[in-house]
Amino acid sequence: MALQLKTFESVDELYDFAAQFLQQKVKEGAKTFGLATGGTMQPLYKNLRQSDVDFSNCTSFNLDEYIGLPIEHPESYFTYMQKELFEHKPFSKNYLPNGLAEDADAEAAHYNELLAQHPVDVQLLGVGENGHIGFNEPGTPFSEKTHVVTLTASTREANARFFNSIDEVPEKAITMGIANILQAKEVLLIAVGEKKRAALESLVRGEVSVDSPITVLQQHANVVVLTDLNISLA
Repeated sequence: MALQLKTFESVDELYDFAAQFLQQKVKEGAKTFGLATGGTMQPLYKNLRQSDVDFSNCTSFNLDEYIGLPIEHPESYFTYMQKELFEHKPFSKNYLPNGLAEDADAEAAHYNELLAQHPVDVQLLGVGENGHIGFNEPGTPFSEKTHVVTLTASTREANARFFNSIDEVPEKAITMGIANILQAKEVLLIAVGEKKRAALESLVRGEVSVDSPITVLQQHANVVVLTDLNISLA
């Protein structure tokens, strides 16, 4: 398993390292970045906003988008990315799944075509408490590409803090598939806080299983994990 596990005593140190890591990748010539959303990524994007990194010659692909939320909705991932990063650090081109497409399955197929045209150099990932990556919930086949997913109750509950109530959390999303994630040349995964311990331990020491999607990263050639949890590779 080609996995580098870096443990930090403070989350500030972790996010400083993450921002510097991405800046260095740009300097080394990385052109296409897979981006993630959620609370885990907000400190990273804040650091990038305050840095001198230049993404103007780069392309971004977001992991996922809710189905049915207007792009101007405050909790759409389109709005999230504009506010957290793109308005401050513009890319040459930004791609997100269109959650308002009349045919969501056709939109997923189109997103796969775009990804095939723009191989991802660095894929940024968080992880859900149940081990999901992107919105690839437990049970998702590893061969799955961008697809429509019905969100589990636990994922909707975890995301309810961003909405007025869980009733407002969309039930479906379009997400990059696990096969797309595995095609990235390099993966940078951030896991912060005790709630992520079980998922991270399954990556480090568990069997590769669709029951914990994060474990598939054991099969990737170049994964860097940043965490504030004391977890050993041994």
